Amino acid sequence: MKYHTPDTIRAPFARYSHGVEIPPGYRLMLCSGQLSVTPDDQIPESSEEQTELCFRNVAAILESAGMTLHDIVRINAFVTDRTHLPGYMKVRDRLFGDPAPASTLMIVSGFAREAFKVEIEVVAAAPD
Repeated sequence: MKYHTPDTIRAPFARYSHGVEIPPGYRLMLCSGQLSVTPDDQIPESSEEQTELCFRNVAAILESAGMTLHDIVRINAFVTDRTHLPGYMKVRDRLFGDPAPASTLMIVSGFAREAFKVEIEVVAAAPD
């Protein structure tokens, strides 16, 4: 992968890259948005716990394709309030070092169930 954060634009606000270039010979995995729900329909309370579970669900999907969280090149994250940003960012920053994936974080009005505070979708790439 080639990570792009040009000096000619403002540096990222947090731990993410402005762009990630995927070389030829890589396969892509596009994951649907994952909510923080267990197989038995349990939903954690805090945004940090919800973020942990979202990424565990993402990791399970990636594992089914022989990939890991380290193969993620882009994260799209959604939270329902600014107060959930610290919990989300704490987990994301722990899971992803430098260079970090490209990332977008949006504040939205809600999800399918009111209890959900975080949703995460990713794009991953791994050698073919």
